[in-house]
Amino acid sequence: MKKMKLVLVGNGMAGVRTIEELLKLAPDLYDITVFGAEPHGNYNRILLSPVLAGEMTLPEIMLNDLDWYGDNGITLHAGRKVVKIDRVRRKVLAGDGTEADYDRLLLATGSTPFIPPIPGNDLPGVLGYRDIADTEAMIEAAGKYRHAVVIGAGLLGLEAANGLMLRGMDVTVVHLGEWIMERQLDRAAADMLQASLEAKGMKFLLARQTEALLPARNAQGGMNGRLGAVRFKDGMEIPADLVVVAAGIRPNYELAESAGLYCGSGRVRGIHVSDTLQTVTDPRIYAVGECVAHRGIAYGLVAPLFEQGKVCANHLANFGIGRYEGSVTSTKLKVTGIDVFSAGDFSGGPGTEDIVLHDRQGGVYKRVVLKDDRIVGSVLYGDTADGSWYFQLMKDRQSVAEIRDHLMFGQNKLGDAGHKGENRAASMPDTAEVCGCNGVCKGTIVKAIKEKGLFTLDEVKKHTKAASSCGSCTGLVEQILASTVGGAYQAVSANDKPVCACTEHSHKVVREAIFKHHLTSKEAVFDTLNWRTPNGCDKCRPAVNYYLISSWPHEAKDDPQSRFINERAHANIQKDGTYSVVPRMWGGLTTPAELRAIADAAEKYQVPTVKVTGGQRIDLLGVKKEDLPKIWADLNAAGMVSGHAYGKSIRTVKTCVGAEHCRFGTQLAMDMGVKLEKMLFDMYAPHKVKLAVSGCPRNCAEAGIKDVGVIGVDSGYELYVGGNGGIKTEVAQYLCKVGGDEEVMEYAGAFLQLYREEGWYLERTVHWLDRVGLDYVKAKVVEDGENRRRLHARLLDALKDARDPWQTSREEETVKQFIPIKVEA
Repeated sequence: MKKMKLVLVGNGMAGVRTIEELLKLAPDLYDITVFGAEPHGNYNRILLSPVLAGEMTLPEIMLNDLDWYGDNGITLHAGRKVVKIDRVRRKVLAGDGTEADYDRLLLATGSTPFIPPIPGNDLPGVLGYRDIADTEAMIEAAGKYRHAVVIGAGLLGLEAANGLMLRGMDVTVVHLGEWIMERQLDRAAADMLQASLEAKGMKFLLARQTEALLPARNAQGGMNGRLGAVRFKDGMEIPADLVVVAAGIRPNYELAESAGLYCGSGRVRGIHVSDTLQTVTDPRIYAVGECVAHRGIAYGLVAPLFEQGKVCANHLANFGIGRYEGSVTSTKLKVTGIDVFSAGDFSGGPGTEDIVLHDRQGGVYKRVVLKDDRIVGSVLYGDTADGSWYFQLMKDRQSVAEIRDHLMFGQNKLGDAGHKGENRAASMPDTAEVCGCNGVCKGTIVKAIKEKGLFTLDEVKKHTKAASSCGSCTGLVEQILASTVGGAYQAVSANDKPVCACTEHSHKVVREAIFKHHLTSKEAVFDTLNWRTPNGCDKCRPAVNYYLISSWPHEAKDDPQSRFINERAHANIQKDGTYSVVPRMWGGLTTPAELRAIADAAEKYQVPTVKVTGGQRIDLLGVKKEDLPKIWADLNAAGMVSGHAYGKSIRTVKTCVGAEHCRFGTQLAMDMGVKLEKMLFDMYAPHKVKLAVSGCPRNCAEAGIKDVGVIGVDSGYELYVGGNGGIKTEVAQYLCKVGGDEEVMEYAGAFLQLYREEGWYLERTVHWLDRVGLDYVKAKVVEDGENRRRLHARLLDALKDARDPWQTSREEETVKQFIPIKVEA
């Protein structure tokens, strides 16, 4: 089959990252040609500042050398700038006459430094700061000249000033604003940073407007044609042998605009793209990176560009299931031991409140901005260890109401004790062990990050094994990563984390693909999504199996070998290798006949322990594996079915005696509990699900810590959701009040069906609610009656053929499943 032709214009970080992601998904779909204006392979532009400062060399920041292109069958035209796109003939033309045809075109032309129209800006010695050539020119100038002026006190300007100062130059930073880094820092943090930089020898002229760049004078008083001074509007002049303009960047969209692609007008210019990263003018042409305008925003940081690249690759690979919906960005500056971090809307405004810790003498400043108990912005100076944590809380929109009192003292105060933030990571020697499980030291991690161009925690885990076992060193590894790559660090949101090492895809993407492409088998999923391993692993197989049967309950066939050992055996394996058998007792009710059957089974199979469980069941502990089919056959014969005590499924509906017997009862709790349990019998879910029904507000059934809690009141029932009585007890949240039994079943069923359809595998209801928000659930279940009824109907339809799982296994002769299989979690 003839391959399609893909042409990439722009050999920078965004475009090549897109190609890397595409090669993971569809390595044989395209013949790929790359045009790059620079005569190099792909390099890490973020690390140009350490090169300028003398901390790294150019070979050390290369991400993909020239051999990489050949190894991957990519044709590279380095040092050749594309000057024309012929959309009719689907062809690109470079300045030297080189042509290339395309079926799909990817534009990643980046940005160019904004050079203000100041008289003298064309003099020798005036540079922008964008690429290797600029960096080499600055290094050369630092070896010859003394006075440097940096125009612009933003992130890039300060890093340039620091590098030149370390090269021995006398550096003055000129800025139009009233304080430095005003787009990244508030006034307090900026003042502290400026004082620290001044103590190191950097000079500042703020609120100054440059009027002209003046040529130098020779010994005779004439002009020698090279830069010599900077003059300001107030008449002040300072000497300057080198001027670095770091006054911002502009999207490089001229090539696209000349080809008739829409590039906007007014304030936001750039190649306008949709959420699929296709240009709004021509769907054959995609664009990523700093040249792009998406939803009115042009991004200049690396992390959003990588997010764009991942989505773009998904569509180039013809999966069609990714959407780029914009990025929440963070900024990190590290200048000779000075740590600064900011993210989101740190300026605050109407409806927001600030929590501030300001220790000027100690050199620490923290400001966290909250709105509706969620972080919307933060700025940190000195101690930035928790920057990535605040950023993650902000990206995931997690409520911080319960940890508000401890928020400013950092994540370590909520868990393991730690040292003072990122300074801990920075001060550690390279020989210090970071990951005790795998014996990985700091130097190994830093070397891998730099040499392999790693930007995410998952990439560091993959290449070094650090933080891949017990996970206790994860925070420290993230600190080292953030410290090493600065603004390129990518904190991954919960929605974007891969299912496992077998795939790049998240739970969200896998679920969407199964539904969008009507996939009904794990083989179809693995083939469609280009799984790296042919049969998956013990993490992804159970997840994919759940997503299949929850999406297509009457078409997808449940795969027993993709279940955990407890689910295959229909019993809980114990530490001594025996099993725990729990027959179901509807709503905690039983009969003498059932008790007699349990007693007979316990005696017949010599069960050593019989215990009443917390879920009002009777547990037979110590059953031998070979006796499981027989003991279940005896219990089935007595009319008893599995209690699903082992499953990612409905476990129990705990009840009090309710109005049936209790003098305080207001509703029939036992009757309601039995109805709910029978409605939900055999319900498979992302994780275990527990319910409780209390007949009055005294709540003897502990409904407040269940996934669904039902509490009887005089006029009906109150419903609570998202409780958890596990390792970290979570109190359920109030959902709504309903009138009668049928409403309880409809509302509870709709809530659980929404969870079944949208929850990630192994995600409890409490964590799902944290991710999507209670307001979202209320909108779907409480406020939209038609949608609630549809959800409830889908649940009933999925469960209409519910059967005892043990009986099903016997009929299908799956006793053979007890032979150990791979999924042994």
